[in-house]
Amino acid sequence: MSLFGATTGFGTGGTGVFGSTTTDSHNPMKDVEVTSPPDDSISCLAFSPPTMPGNFLIGGSWANDVRCWEVQDNGQTVPKAQQMHTGPVLDACWSDDGSKVFTASCDKTAKMWDLNSNQAMQIAQHDGPIKAIHWIKAPNYSCVMTGSWDKTLKFWDTRSPNPMMSLQMPERCYCADVVYPMAVVATAERGLIVYQLENQPSEFRRIDSPLKHQHRCVAIFKDKQNKPTGFALGSIEGRVAIHYINPPNPAKDNFTFKCHRSNGTNTTTPQDIYAVNAISFHPVHGTLATVGSDGRFSFWDKDARTKLKTSEQLDQPITACCFNHNGNIFAYASSYDWSKGHEYYNPQKKNYIFLRNAAEELKPRNKKW
Repeated sequence: MSLFGATTGFGTGGTGVFGSTTTDSHNPMKDVEVTSPPDDSISCLAFSPPTMPGNFLIGGSWANDVRCWEVQDNGQTVPKAQQMHTGPVLDACWSDDGSKVFTASCDKTAKMWDLNSNQAMQIAQHDGPIKAIHWIKAPNYSCVMTGSWDKTLKFWDTRSPNPMMSLQMPERCYCADVVYPMAVVATAERGLIVYQLENQPSEFRRIDSPLKHQHRCVAIFKDKQNKPTGFALGSIEGRVAIHYINPPNPAKDNFTFKCHRSNGTNTTTPQDIYAVNAISFHPVHGTLATVGSDGRFSFWDKDARTKLKTSEQLDQPITACCFNHNGNIFAYASSYDWSKGHEYYNPQKKNYIFLRNAAEELKPRNKKW
């Protein structure tokens, strides 16, 4: 029986894959540790697409590298390869066929990493660090979208040193997501822009932010017909907004919820409020995971508006997360996000990537037929 099959639940007491399960604050959920994690804070995680056999995980870090692991069915992880930039890697994504990985860096370049030849070549250039990178596969074109702190969104066909298109944004790109034919970009000063990607990319709508604080992460969700229909937006103030593009009843359908906060709403003690560092939607159930500076992950059902699970607290923030293509594996990264400044940085502290069986815990609370 494979470790990430639908029926197994690994790490449930007894002895784990890595010896005895003492209560360990770096891995309180007793999840599987990925071998050879990066040597500095982990900025991004992405699993290989469904077109590839097996599961491969990539992770980018502030140590200027992007690494690739094979995740075997028994839960063991095998480091396969890595590539370097000359500055921290801020984002990474896969091509739809799984043959290439695209990486975005503070060195103001994006690279295309051919996994078969293990060669990486520069495919994009900005005037500032590149914060977000996404592969777009349209019926009539395919390209890489890069969003930068130079306030531009650029589209590259990977063969030319010049972009196919460059779109000006009002502010620096802080986070972005793409589910064809929709892209959404959240910027500094709480900017929010939706793009349509059919025929060629163009600005579709600017949206007044439903959140009052700095945007940190965004993820597009789909409707029952598998079409992108809205997005979840997370801020540094422990809050997520669920926003539909064309809801039947905007006042009722769009909402925000608090998360990644300490000690409830007890008024006698002040509440600690943490950043929402990443949001990821389950590819089968449409439920979502959030991870935060508080060192916890939580699973949510946006349709029933309920929380499905919150993890125990890790001893450092969770900086990135993702699901594999069939939703059986949830990966999350534990590393310092500098949310408490340099005095809380401990260079001796290791970074970790954990893998958890996600098949059962993300099932919706009450199925709406």
